[in-house]
Amino acid sequence: MRVRSLMIKDPITISDRTSVQEAIHLMQANSIRHLPVVDGYKKLSGWVTLSDMKQGLLPAVVTGLSVVDLMIKNPITMHPDADVETAARIIYEKKIGGIPVVDDDDKVVGIITVTDILNAFINIMGLLTHGIRLDVNVGEKPDGFEKVSRVIHDQGGEVISVGIAAHRTDKKIHYFRLKQCPVEPIVKALQDNGYEVVSFAG
Repeated sequence: MRVRSLMIKDPITISDRTSVQEAIHLMQANSIRHLPVVDGYKKLSGWVTLSDMKQGLLPAVVTGLSVVDLMIKNPITMHPDADVETAARIIYEKKIGGIPVVDDDDKVVGIITVTDILNAFINIMGLLTHGIRLDVNVGEKPDGFEKVSRVIHDQGGEVISVGIAAHRTDKKIHYFRLKQCPVEPIVKALQDNGYEVVSFAG
């Protein structure tokens, strides 16, 4: 999945001549927390956040600081054709709320935020679909996942999504999300085939 498929296109932008008060008002009025700072050609000059602007409000009033004094210069950026996974990793590792998206000419074409990525994860995993969560230790054999999937299918289960924990444990647990169906026969069939059902809910 590419960043362009999730990003907020044609985002609201400001110039470096915008006052801190104006930037805060603009973000609050539009319920946003980030603004790209651009020049007259829509090229990225900086990046401001609502929290930074609020912290700088009093100094701005007292000393005349402006957006150009408070903005993040040379912020991390993403290209619209970059992988969403890359954006998600950067946002997680850097503990930031969003990233400006720029084209080959460094012009701002979008913003991707932690909320956009979370929404994508929820949709991909089918978390809003009424269904069943089934956590299964598929074992260490290479064909464990295929065999567990076959047992689920043979018992009438329809898999919506599958997740795997990134951290290492002594168990190889897969998190199956199924469409709503009777889960007890699936659990029994898995156990009869030697697989540990760690938990299930739905």
